[in-house]
Amino acid sequence: MQNNPALAIKTTYDKALALARDGNDLQAAALLDGLLLQAPNLPEIHYQRARIAARLGDQDKRLSAIDRAVALRPSEQAILTEAIAAHSAAGNHETVLSLYDKQIALDPKAIKPQAEKALYLQTAGQFDESEKLLRKLQKKHPYDAELYRMLATTIRIKPNDPMIGAMRRLANHPRLSATGRMHINFALAKAMEDTKNTSKVFPHLRLANKAQADLWPDDPEVRKAERDGVLKAQDGLRPLQDAKGTDPALIFVTGLPRSGTTLVEQIIASHSRVHAGGEMATALRCAYASFGTGADMRPLAEEPSEHFKAFIGLLGRANVPFVDQTKPCLTDKSIMAFMIYGLLHATLPNARFIVVHRDPRDIALSIYKNHFKGGTHRYANDLATIAEVIKAFRQVISHWRDTLPDRFAEVRYEDLVSDPELQSRRVIEAAGLEWEDECLNFHEKGGTVKTLSLHQVRQPIYKSSTAAWRRYETEMQPFIDAWGDTPWD
Repeated sequence: MQNNPALAIKTTYDKALALARDGNDLQAAALLDGLLLQAPNLPEIHYQRARIAARLGDQDKRLSAIDRAVALRPSEQAILTEAIAAHSAAGNHETVLSLYDKQIALDPKAIKPQAEKALYLQTAGQFDESEKLLRKLQKKHPYDAELYRMLATTIRIKPNDPMIGAMRRLANHPRLSATGRMHINFALAKAMEDTKNTSKVFPHLRLANKAQADLWPDDPEVRKAERDGVLKAQDGLRPLQDAKGTDPALIFVTGLPRSGTTLVEQIIASHSRVHAGGEMATALRCAYASFGTGADMRPLAEEPSEHFKAFIGLLGRANVPFVDQTKPCLTDKSIMAFMIYGLLHATLPNARFIVVHRDPRDIALSIYKNHFKGGTHRYANDLATIAEVIKAFRQVISHWRDTLPDRFAEVRYEDLVSDPELQSRRVIEAAGLEWEDECLNFHEKGGTVKTLSLHQVRQPIYKSSTAAWRRYETEMQPFIDAWGDTPWD
């Protein structure tokens, strides 16, 4: 019986994918590399090689593999999407834009690729180009409410902007979906604030947050059980002997949403030894994978040392796609990393921990005014609940302040904006670095920024965002009542 080469290739290919699904990326990569000798013109092989290379941190291989896949099959949306991700990570701005244009050309009527290109332009700081594209999309798709919110987020809307009238008409449309009500009312709230119609801001915010809460209901008990279970699991944990930490060393920058963590990360990442990882979300995910999820996390003081070493290895591998090999330090501003500071302190002796605080009233207002990705920050739709979440955050930080012996620092956003140089020097020292003047010029750095604060980090530090809550003191009363007698500072 003759061998069937096509069948043999498929068998090996399927085996490689199975290995990758099980986390055996090195073995999977070796099989796919071998397949290239037999089938160099199969785009699927190059596509999978690129995806695995991304997880292994081999940027050059990722780019060469995905470029070959694009050349072989330029009309495949999944390949183009992976190519956009690869070249975005590499900072190849012009290539990313050309890839988006390829996607758009495949289906010029589709909204998604054009909207994603507009978002990318925003992250790259090209706000004028992004605005032009979004306004063009709005004209073609006047009933797509999300397009209005996307644009309103990054421009200052003027009183005579025709978009305001279009948004009002859409908000009153009888067939507008719940998702549409959410997007259009967040956009209208921003428009009312920009045009100084402050009395109309909160009516729109209430409608937006009501729609968002209906779409993604909150469960305070689940949130509390997770927090209490994770903290209890870390009781009595001692530093792991002979632990060396990760390479690169991690600098955790945590705080509540809208507290100034992006600003602090950008200051640190302007240092020549630091690369900005952003909201990597790897630490908590690896902790849950290693020791149990949320309320079910096992008592860590009872875990054998080999489990902690496995956790360090898992975290190191998970961070690889975010690493710049030329920089010995990597920032991680994932919101929830503060939950496991005890575990991270015990296992990563080369890590640093910086917590950012801000006036709770300004945090609450900014959280309530902003749309978050569906299903995240479900507490954000109710001012009284936001107060409880901020209190809980402070309690956790107070615990770590009393527990962690070193490498733990705190900074106030208000202090940072009132005395940028002094506080920036404190931040850089807390990160374990020598001062560099470039850290004051973070807004000139360039590159992409994926955060709600992407417009602010393109500008020098400014004070206008402090005490913004005073303009809405009456509307903020549910938050103030829920805060009670707890000190603001």
